[in-house]
Parts: sequence; structure tokens; C-alpha cells
Amino acid sequence: MNKLILFLIFGIFSAICFSQDKTLTEIKKWSDANQHQKIIDKYTPKAAGLSAKSLYFLGLAYYMTQDDNHCIKYMDMSIEKDPNDPGPHFIKASTLNFLKQYEAAVAEFLISVRLNPEHSKSYSGLGDAYYALKKTDLALEAYQNAVKKPEPQERAYAMIAQIYWDKKDYEKALPAYQLVKTHASKESSSYLNALFNIGVIEFTKGNYDASESSFLELLKLSPNDYTTFAKLVQLYNRKKNVNQAKIYRDKLYDAHQKDLLKNSRLQDMFCFDQFNWQDKQIQAYERYETGDKTDTYSKHLFYVINPDQTLDCIIQTEYSPVSVELGQMKYLFGRQKEKEHATFGIGFNDTMPDEELRETVIAILEGTIQPSVTSEFKD
Repeated sequence: MNKLILFLIFGIFSAICFSQDKTLTEIKKWSDANQHQKIIDKYTPKAAGLSAKSLYFLGLAYYMTQDDNHCIKYMDMSIEKDPNDPGPHFIKASTLNFLKQYEAAVAEFLISVRLNPEHSKSYSGLGDAYYALKKTDLALEAYQNAVKKPEPQERAYAMIAQIYWDKKDYEKALPAYQLVKTHASKESSSYLNALFNIGVIEFTKGNYDASESSFLELLKLSPNDYTTFAKLVQLYNRKKNVNQAKIYRDKLYDAHQKDLLKNSRLQDMFCFDQFNWQDKQIQAYERYETGDKTDTYSKHLFYVINPDQTLDCIIQTEYSPVSVELGQMKYLFGRQKEKEHATFGIGFNDTMPDEELRETVIAILEGTIQPSVTSEFKD
């Protein structure tokens, strides 16, 4: 080949490379400065001539401005020019996760981790995709890989604990949540969720002091966590600390009166006790409704749950206007079982200690207290 022609070709190639390097330097500088719209405005019309890396930053600009379709378009263009760069695969996969296209996201994350096996975020994103697809074992494996890599995200730790929680494997969930506390910021929802679930697990194990410590730490960080108030009512009932239970019960009533519980699971009632009888679990709820009314209403509801999680019956305390009119007790114990409603001739006026409520419910279940009146519901 003629040396002059070769020199001219080399010179043109060098000019193109210099131009590309200059473009990449500029586009990366703007990306680092979060000037994403500036990148979009200037380089979208020039996309066809951009290098793979410049296309990646253009796609990233669209990713940061939440334009998912354009993000994927330019990530695909970047991948076509350089399929061995893990960055575009990771961003494309993350976008597909956001779009709930989880199967496609899995495929891209798998390429990303193959090209960059030390990238923790790729494993974490892969875990998210598998979790959304309900492939929990694969998700767990991906999150466990994520926490072994440099700079693991707190989400991976949190999701490992969540999967054990979902599986009801509380023996593994407890240390997993302890790890979340170690790796998560105290201001994060992951940290607060870990504290709450540690409190719940320790409560179920009978470790009441550890449970109390976790719940109280949570309230220091989130003083108006009303769900934790309800858990502390249960906890202090179990510890037979009536005064402390009353403090948090009163806080819930106050929040209800101020309409702070609207649209929450606590807006009408809260769980104040849980216990077992024979092979059944009893969940006890207290409603906020009080006072003399013209209609009957339930104050306490004890849901009796079978081992297969079906409802056996409901034992409740019922406000009785008729009983009040006769000068007798305001609240009578009742039971609903299938189509039968039973009323028992025992009750109380304004309050009854939680321990006595529990003992009375157990006596009804054991049959030592018999109903005074029974009736059937009409279809």
C-alpha cells in the first residue's frame, strides 16, 4: 500500500479516535455533574456516531431522568457495539426490573455478573428479579452472593432476612436481621424493619427483655410507630406489667381520637394479646368504641384459629343496651361459631383486666362456662 495513503488513513483514524475521546470526556464530565438533560439535548441527535461507552452514558442520562424506553434503546446500541461491557447490561436489567419485565431482567443480570463477577449490585438486582418471580431460593442465593462482594448494599442484607421471614424460618431470620442492623443506616426503613421483626421474633421465643429492648430502640428512632405501641401492649401484658401496657394502650386510643390511624390496620382495633389453647391459636383484638349506645357493638374479639389456619370461632365481649337498661353488666361474653350465636351470663362494666379476659375465654373454650342463650343466624 502506498505510504501516503496509509498515512492519510492513519491520520483520519487518529482524528476519529481523538474526537471520540473528546466526546466521551465531555459526556462523562456532564454525567458526573448530574447534567443529564444536557447530555440528552446535545448527544441524542448524534447517537449513531457515538462510541459504545458514550452511548452508555447517553442511556444512563435517560435512566436518571426516568425515560425507560430511551434508556433501553441506547443501552442496546452500546451493547451492540461492545457486548463485553457489563455496565449497559446492568442498567438495562435494572430498568427492566422497574418495568416488571423480570424474566428479561434476569437474562441481563446474568450477563452482567458473568462479565463482572465482583459487582454486588448486579447480584442484588438479580435477587430482586427472582424474588418478584417468586423464585425465592434463587433470590436468596443471589442476595447471599451480593453480600460477599465488595461494597454490598443494605438491601441485600434486608432481603436475606425477609426471605427467611417469608419462609417462617425465624431461627435464621433473627441473625439475618441482626446483620441488617450492622450494615444499614439507622435512618433507613431497613433498620427500623429489622428492629421491629427482631422484637417480634424475640417475643415469640419468650425472650421478653430482648423484645422490649428492640421495640424501645425503634420508638427512639420513630416515636409515632403505632404498630409498635400495639406490640408493646402485648409484651407488657405478657410480662404482667399492667401500668406499662396501659401507657401504650392509651397512646393508641389518643391516636385514634386524633384520627391518626385512618387507613391503617389499626384504624378500628389493635391486637392486645396472643396465646395458645390446646392446638389452637387465639388472637385478641380490642376495638376503640366505648360508651353507652343504643345498638350492640363488640369491644373485644378473640379469634380462635385452627392449626390449618381456618377460623374455629370468635369469642367476643358485646355491649348490651338491654343489659344496661336492666341495670346489669354493660359487656357480656358472646361466641360466634358457624351459624350459632351464644351469649354467656358473665361480663363486666367498664374494664376487665387482660389476664381475666384471657382466663374467661379459656374457660368458655374448655366448656366450664356454658352459654345462657343460643340462637342461629338466618341466611
